[in-house]
Amino acid sequence: MPIPPFILELRRDVGHALLWLTGVTGVVLDADGRVLLVRRADTGEWGLTSGILEPGEQPAPAVLREVEEETGVVAAVEGLASVWTMPPMRYPNGDRSQYLDLCFRCRYVEGEARVGDDESVEVGWFPVDGLPELPAGVRARLERALAFDGRTWFDGAGTIGA
Repeated sequence: MPIPPFILELRRDVGHALLWLTGVTGVVLDADGRVLLVRRADTGEWGLTSGILEPGEQPAPAVLREVEEETGVVAAVEGLASVWTMPPMRYPNGDRSQYLDLCFRCRYVEGEARVGDDESVEVGWFPVDGLPELPAGVRARLERALAFDGRTWFDGAGTIGA
């Protein structure tokens, strides 16, 4: 995955030290209730569209940008399904990061699902009862988005909202 320029600048100063970053994830559902997934180029695993919030960028437009860049699909945000802090991670080059993930439930608007950049090798729509194997964190975000009823789920606090 390409490293955003602002992170490359930070890494020049902090080396491999742990960076606290904000990530956005989009759970896109079509009219048939299928979910849009991408097969990641770096791990080969299926997952949800996601990315890093750029400095000054608002989360909802950012997730829609990520969905369109990665899959060619135009989506609309329905709501903020979940907020949670992901476990710290270490990349193969030694860089360490930890993400606050803002997971949005989105609906399909238009566009043909396709590989849109070098972050993924496959893109597809899957029925919820016919999903490929997903990492635990991806499955948790997906389940929270599928259960979204207008109230946001917060890690450690459960569901909050009206």
